[in-house]
Amino acid sequence: MEQLYFLSILCNFLTGYILFCGDDSRFENTLVPVNNPTFILVLGILSIVTGILKLLAPMKEFVIIGDFIPASSGVIAGIILIFGMYRQNTSSKTGELDRFGVSLLAFRKPIGLALFAVAIIHFLFPHALFL
Repeated sequence: MEQLYFLSILCNFLTGYILFCGDDSRFENTLVPVNNPTFILVLGILSIVTGILKLLAPMKEFVIIGDFIPASSGVIAGIILIFGMYRQNTSSKTGELDRFGVSLLAFRKPIGLALFAVAIIHFLFPHALFL
């Protein structure tokens, strides 16, 4: 479905932008609200749902493999966005989940760059194997 293809590219690109530029104060007044928790929550949920639907309904001939990287990167990026927002809004910062989250959020910028690359490559080559 072309709608899921477009949503996957859009969600991966916006999520990559937020993960890469979210901590930098130079990007606060851009078109994408990188510090708005409602926008981040909605984008995270939309990324997860789009990734799951893209796994269930791939673009063309390859059943699961064809859209595996964009779909799985969307799900992972959505989880990172939601967890990062949850971690900022809670007062308790102890436990196993928080240690895992700190180690996951330490790689925000490389994950953001990887999401940019996945979105651009998936846009340029929609029917490529593994993309």
